[in-house]
Amino acid sequence: MYLIAAGVDSTPNETPAQNALLFQRCHWCGTAMYQRLLCPVCAGSDLRTEASAGAGIVRHSTVIHRNTPAARNVSLVEMTEGFTVQGRVMGLPVGIHSGDRVQLATAQDAIRRQPVFQIVDAPCRAWS
Repeated sequence: MYLIAAGVDSTPNETPAQNALLFQRCHWCGTAMYQRLLCPVCAGSDLRTEASAGAGIVRHSTVIHRNTPAARNVSLVEMTEGFTVQGRVMGLPVGIHSGDRVQLATAQDAIRRQPVFQIVDAPCRAWS
């Protein structure tokens, strides 16, 4: 069962919640995970769906030049809830580094169907 993004109780005046990144949390041990059928810690199948706040930290980022007209990045983002998700960070692909704080921009990219993040503030770096 793959849960990527879905509306979270929207009122008639709102558009469906495109910015809700849904994840699972194990009922038994409390482990947070993204798109899993079983808990990786206790192998429990009693998972409840929760919406992420959308804040995270880039743990790894790489630049891809294949099958695309321009370079793009693929990043692993550790969310504040404790799970890791693969997605894209907006900006120059070479300007994204581990430790950058990001915020969810949209839960599902129209082409690659991955979350898209934007940099909140980058740590100070020494330029050599």
